[in-house]
Amino acid sequence: MASPVPLKEKKLMDVKLGELPGWILMRDFTPRGIAGAFQRGYYRYYNKYVNVKKGSVAGISMVLAAYVLFNYCRCYKELKHERLRKYH
Repeated sequence: MASPVPLKEKKLMDVKLGELPGWILMRDFTPRGIAGAFQRGYYRYYNKYVNVKKGSVAGISMVLAAYVLFNYCRCYKELKHERLRKYH
């Protein structure tokens, strides 16, 4: 049974596993398409967590947590080496 929505217009969560390779190949991987995807993601995050009537620190704290996690993953090799070193 064919879906009434064309594959190109489906969101990722609506794509079935068998349709996934075709859906990925239909995405726009040009620099303009990638920049547009980041822009849409930024505006979606901003409107959901930052630009609200009753705001809290949740939106900003998620960005801070992602930054800390990213830097920890980036420096893990050096941190692991420091942890195993003996200080005596």
